[in-house]
Amino acid sequence: MAEKQYDWASIAKNPKFVELHRKKTTFLVGWWVFSTVYYFLLPIGAAYAPGLFKIKILSNINFGYLFALSQFFVSWGIAMYYAHVANKDFDRLTRELVDELK
Repeated sequence: MAEKQYDWASIAKNPKFVELHRKKTTFLVGWWVFSTVYYFLLPIGAAYAPGLFKIKILSNINFGYLFALSQFFVSWGIAMYYAHVANKDFDRLTRELVDELK
């Protein structure tokens, strides 16, 4: 059985592929910038605003602990949001492109 050969240069110029690539790049770069800034707020905040990170919230739990813990939830939230957008937009565009190439 012969494997189908694709013209990758023409696929790269296909409007559906261009739209898919643009949407994914915009989404990923935007959320990468947000998550990087959020991640570095912990060490920067601890270094330059130690008083804020020492504020007691509940018993021995201070703002610094809660902020560090929040990074897990923010990461999970971004992952769930990515899955939602991928299922709604990226997969649809990919299906349309593959159907067009068949």
